[in-house]
Amino acid sequence: MSGPTNEFTPLLSNDTESAVLESTKDGDVHDIYDRFTKRTKWSILAMASAGGLLPSFVGGSFIPSIPQIAKDLDSTGAVISMAVSISILASSFGALSGATYAGYYGRRPVYLYSLPLLCIGSTGVAFSRSVTSLMIWRFIQAMGCAPGQSVGAGAIGDIYRLEERGRAMSVFFSACLIGPALAPLTGGFAAHYASWRVMQFALGCIGMVLFVVMLRSFPETSHPGARKVDQLKSLVDYDGVDSRNAEPKRDWRSQLPVLLNPLSPLALLRSPILASIGIITTISLFTYQVLLVPLAYTLGVRYSITNEALIGACFIPAGVGNMIAAPIIGRISDMSVIRWKKKRNGVWYPEDRLRPALLPMITLVPLSCIASGLLSAYGSGRVGLALNLLCLFLNGLGIEMLWGPCAAYMVDVMHARSVECIAGNAGLRSALLAIGVGTILPMINSWGVVVTNTLASSMAIVGFALLCCLIRYGNELRAVVDVGFSPSGSNITP
Repeated sequence: MSGPTNEFTPLLSNDTESAVLESTKDGDVHDIYDRFTKRTKWSILAMASAGGLLPSFVGGSFIPSIPQIAKDLDSTGAVISMAVSISILASSFGALSGATYAGYYGRRPVYLYSLPLLCIGSTGVAFSRSVTSLMIWRFIQAMGCAPGQSVGAGAIGDIYRLEERGRAMSVFFSACLIGPALAPLTGGFAAHYASWRVMQFALGCIGMVLFVVMLRSFPETSHPGARKVDQLKSLVDYDGVDSRNAEPKRDWRSQLPVLLNPLSPLALLRSPILASIGIITTISLFTYQVLLVPLAYTLGVRYSITNEALIGACFIPAGVGNMIAAPIIGRISDMSVIRWKKKRNGVWYPEDRLRPALLPMITLVPLSCIASGLLSAYGSGRVGLALNLLCLFLNGLGIEMLWGPCAAYMVDVMHARSVECIAGNAGLRSALLAIGVGTILPMINSWGVVVTNTLASSMAIVGFALLCCLIRYGNELRAVVDVGFSPSGSNITP
């Protein structure tokens, strides 16, 4: 789609535009999206999707095994479920660290250093003989796989233009969300017919295979000159020789490893719009966790399902909902950007991408959550079970129809620092969820599943109101704190 080259909103930094323009050698900012062939882009997308799939497999395969793990380690389900909270917290730290170093060294090194951690942590979990060792190794395991989604989304932002990004993101998240559909089934099957330890050891092997593939085939996708290490390497000393013919001498500081602050991406959350996105996605994901984490103790107890493989199979509808929604909402969000930009005669308003998320946030997300609570408390027979599974499907559908636009929106408005933005957002979300997930089973035990799900549904309505404010007052909110928002010139198609 063609459009004027001066279609900047007054709230997007022109200083950022200059930085982006200077990142290319020939002065044409759009050439940076043509560095890779279409085939190479699909290869990068496939590898990034595999990396993004691992976190959901690490988390999802564990949940159906909680009763067996509790019995094996002589503990309780409530105690073992704390490993879910710990892994969420570790994911937060891992995503933040990965994003920080991805901005400095690039995307490829983060993959090559984090995947071995996943392998080591998974092996440690598989051989754990106490609750303490389980918690420690789960932390390492989750931290190792955590960068996959934030770094993967950043890599996609590196290689796809604004009008293509929604569809590419939808493919990425569609692949990532195979995890919620297959991981619980796989983990439950392994736990029932072999041992929960088998699945954890398999995750370590999968991580090693992906490491080898990344080592051989994954290129650096960061824009030329965008990495901080590149800026440091540009400090050269020609010793008075004609610089046109001399071989530049690298500054010695560029050869040393650096210790970076992994919490630095959280500074982006001082922007009201980025903090709001974090809160909205946290609320939506909490409804998801309220349905899935206690599944063995709610739906399993109500309908007398004790087989871990069958408990895992009950997760499939939510994952299928994710996968169906991802390509649909990706295309719709791209169309929303193009249509509204045309209405404004070429003026780009980033919040237009969020408009398609309004309907699912007010309908599918809260209604499916409260309906599942009622069915888990009062349903019976095959009809009750089928309706509960339908609720899981609709919740997965609604959450992905919110998450797809939100993820693409963050890349749109923070293009140069997209990995840090997504990781900072994930850090906030993980910190809040680590607390929230730990309260789910105690709340159900104290108040019942209906009250717990109703509370989560009420929070979703609050998230909808916040999303409306974000779309309506996006310009004003971006003006409150400018954290280096991307100019439209770094996103549009020439």
